[in-house]
Amino acid sequence: MSLRERFYSILIVSATDSFTSAFADLLPETRYYPIHNVTSVSAAKRALAEKTFDFVIINAPLPDDVGTRFAIDTCTTKPSAVLLLVKSDVHSGIHDKVAEYGVFTLPKPTSKPTMLHALNWMESARERLRQFERKSLSIEEKMAEIRLVNKAKWILISELSMSEPDAHRYIEKQAMDRCIAKRTIAEEIIKTYT
Repeated sequence: MSLRERFYSILIVSATDSFTSAFADLLPETRYYPIHNVTSVSAAKRALAEKTFDFVIINAPLPDDVGTRFAIDTCTTKPSAVLLLVKSDVHSGIHDKVAEYGVFTLPKPTSKPTMLHALNWMESARERLRQFERKSLSIEEKMAEIRLVNKAKWILISELSMSEPDAHRYIEKQAMDRCIAKRTIAEEIIKTYT
């Protein structure tokens, strides 16, 4: 799927309706859907507990918090790209606090072209996070296969009195001879002897 065909879900966290409606007007539904709006950090936390969003846009300050801690926590615990909009007079200080965690920042007020550029950056960041998620899954799958093969080896060692190197060679040779994965051989051994 090309980047232009992908949909991005968005959580907008803003206490002001004017920002929410102006920002939502920038977003074509053909690319950004669904768009969920909340007015506080506590409501945003509840929304993120129920669903993962591709983008989290925070218009600071919020009634129950400035939003910087929430932005950092979201970046470090969720696979979301986070944009924090803050007043221009505090922007550089806030940026210095949150940038190392991967939070994007923009000073307010900002222009429509700048917001569109920010969305493009967030798309790039989200796609990079997707790549890490895929790599993480493949590593987890590989680890599960290693655990399964090790279990099968220990069964061969205990049931057939093989040495560990012999059990390892047996599983590898069976997989090569039959042109199937070591995982399948291990599953068969486990099924046979348990």
